Amino acid sequence: MSLWLTVLLAGALTFAIRLSFIGAAGRVGIPAWFERTLRFVPVAALTALIWPDLLIAQGAFSLGEPRLFAGLLAALIACYTRNVLATIGGGMLALWMIQWLR
Repeated sequence: MSLWLTVLLAGALTFAIRLSFIGAAGRVGIPAWFERTLRFVPVAALTALIWPDLLIAQGAFSLGEPRLFAGLLAALIACYTRNVLATIGGGMLALWMIQWLR
């Protein structure tokens, strides 16, 4: 019973937090510095999701991982071309080539 109560409370709390932002939109002024900071949230979230996958292989930290080199190449392609499809394609091709050569 306590597990379900914990799950329900966590869900209700998450819902309340999200609802508070939606309900406050337009009624409460957001400081300019906070709005500027919010621009970095998607980049930070994506980085937090991707970097562990690039640096950790089979539960251990590894700098010799093929995914790391393919990811760095994909980042260079993204910076140079600013094209999502070229970035994904280049990163996938690099990973396949590195794995094939290995």
